[in-house]
Amino acid sequence: MINAVGRDIPDYLLANGKEVYHGKNYMDGQPLKKATPTTVRHEKPQADKLCASIREAAEKCGAHDGMTFSFHTEFRNGDYVAAMVCKVLVEEMGLKDLHVAATSLGSAQDIFADYMEQGIIVEAQTSGVRDRIGEAISAGKLKNPAIIRSHGGRPRAVEAGEVHIDIAFLAAATSDCCGNAKGTGGKNNCGSMGFANHDARFADHTVIITDTLVPFPNLPSSISCIDVDAVCVVDEVGDPKKIATKEARMTQDPRELMMAKNVAKVIAATPWFKDGFSFQTGVGGPSLAVNRFLEDDMRKKNIKMSFALGGTSSAICALQDKGLVDYILDTQDFDQGAAAHLFTNPRHVEIDLSEYANAGNKGAYVNKLDYVVLSALEIDTKFNVNVITGSDGVLRGAPGGHPDTAAGSKCCIIVTPLTRGRMATVCKDVVTVTTPGDCVDVLVTDYGIAVNPLRPDIIECLDKAGIRHVTIESLQEKAYELVGEPDPLQWEDQVVAIVEARDGTVLDVVRKIKPYTF
Repeated sequence: MINAVGRDIPDYLLANGKEVYHGKNYMDGQPLKKATPTTVRHEKPQADKLCASIREAAEKCGAHDGMTFSFHTEFRNGDYVAAMVCKVLVEEMGLKDLHVAATSLGSAQDIFADYMEQGIIVEAQTSGVRDRIGEAISAGKLKNPAIIRSHGGRPRAVEAGEVHIDIAFLAAATSDCCGNAKGTGGKNNCGSMGFANHDARFADHTVIITDTLVPFPNLPSSISCIDVDAVCVVDEVGDPKKIATKEARMTQDPRELMMAKNVAKVIAATPWFKDGFSFQTGVGGPSLAVNRFLEDDMRKKNIKMSFALGGTSSAICALQDKGLVDYILDTQDFDQGAAAHLFTNPRHVEIDLSEYANAGNKGAYVNKLDYVVLSALEIDTKFNVNVITGSDGVLRGAPGGHPDTAAGSKCCIIVTPLTRGRMATVCKDVVTVTTPGDCVDVLVTDYGIAVNPLRPDIIECLDKAGIRHVTIESLQEKAYELVGEPDPLQWEDQVVAIVEARDGTVLDVVRKIKPYTF
């Protein structure tokens, strides 16, 4: 069946009420019954919940063949816990037919690729897929198609019962003996635990894994002891120095800084840029750099933000310290400066992914966003954006909060260079649709600005401000003039991944790459 972004979704994927993507806000107003976990009552007092090993904790929680286990990735590339746990489940306990429900999968979990190829891990539901795991899934090595959801789509699926977590294994910087846990105050801090605390509430069993045990009660906590079954102390839960990936670092590239400056000009020209506006940036270099240019415009107009949302960098923390941001609502920290800031500033507040972006609740924070600035691997002439598959069709990215913030904000701005190397970023059709074009408003490149024709109000604002803009088709033509039109990828019939829209409908599929033939 052809969906609203023109993608052909196989009929066999549309079972049990699953629908194709029908467009922005299609599910608005529909009732939703939320699922609940099955937990164990503890009326009798217990001295603590400490277990001597991960295996003991897993056995206490009834780990079994075919179960779904989850973990968070606040430590990003520095995470140790997911691989540590999976090795115990597979190599010590001999479990098989495992299902993974992760906030992301990357190089820190490379060992999962081995278990996928061996048929031990048979299913993965995640927001991000990179490195060896992305290559394994793209090659058809995972028994069942991976399901890729946004940061808001994941808690929606958990709360709807589409994902049932048997055991959540959650890394924490500190915990007390009963499981009050958080991402600060330890020897290895990740900052916000916004990826983790939702799992703690909805999993049947929760295991806290920490390298810093502190006296009871460890308050205020991100995860409450009432949701925790076991606590395990290990030598190291992660390397916080690896939280700041190259994508999440502030750029010094002149081209990217020029694009960031033009984004700030677009924002300043629109009517929502006034005292009390709200804002979020994505991870990419130019999108993060927008923060520094916004400061000048805010001071000129004598305004400040009511809140900054989502993943948090030191740049936005610096704006708050200068009195330009009232609140930071933080789901994850992109660097150690942001993690430390969360620990010391009372208006820098941790929120979970459901609060942040869940389209299935009664109003997530993304619905109050004025602006979001996001990056892209590709954007096509229909303003559809791809952030998960490379030009070769291999899974190597993450939707994260991209589709959620684009849909919820008043103005979604994509900032990306026209070309990368010998590949056109602005193209006729993206390889995979991650964020639908009906949610994207403005494109800023190093060769010009384009506005979605669905937003004549923004076009009028830019015209009044004297900001030159062109059609996205002209940018696409310029990109092909510079680097040529790419040859179409060749695919096999096998679907290796399903891309869900934030409302749970099917937005796109990723098929197994066919070896290229001339």
